[in-house]
Amino acid sequence: MVYHSSFVDEEGITKACGCPLLPLKSHIKGPAPLSDPADKIDIVDEAITFFRANVFFRNFDIKSPADKLLIYLTLYINVALKRLEGCRTLAVGTKAIINLGLEKVPVPGEPGFPFPGLFALPQSQQEAELFRNYLKQIREETSGRLLSCAYRPNGTPNKWWLAFAKRKFMNIIVP
Repeated sequence: MVYHSSFVDEEGITKACGCPLLPLKSHIKGPAPLSDPADKIDIVDEAITFFRANVFFRNFDIKSPADKLLIYLTLYINVALKRLEGCRTLAVGTKAIINLGLEKVPVPGEPGFPFPGLFALPQSQQEAELFRNYLKQIREETSGRLLSCAYRPNGTPNKWWLAFAKRKFMNIIVP
């Protein structure tokens, strides 16, 4: 059974392209609101926690708009692990993740967006830029947290995480 996001209450949450811009526990500048310090987890924590279970599924039943973000982050984690696969040290892995973060982030309707039809097309250029900046911020935050999972404290790769780089999420082949 697929793990779904616990963020189903959308009251007061800004949306872009049909996706809620959920709060993050982040130090990275961007459009995401800061998470309440009382909250123990955010969507990035959920995506990393559920990744190793959800990556095995070919279909994902969407129960809330936050599940769309969970799907996007699961694929992003898969892409990041693929980049980290050949990196033998934390320093090399960090460099690979930084390079991944510098890549252009496509939004719905642009070539290269992995899930056509999952998110609504942007209604304006401002909405497209807001969504692009949110995705960029959430990808950077996910990358930083993923490094602590993919590498042990001594800087060597954690094979129990990097082995999942070979998996295809929802039958999408990661380049």
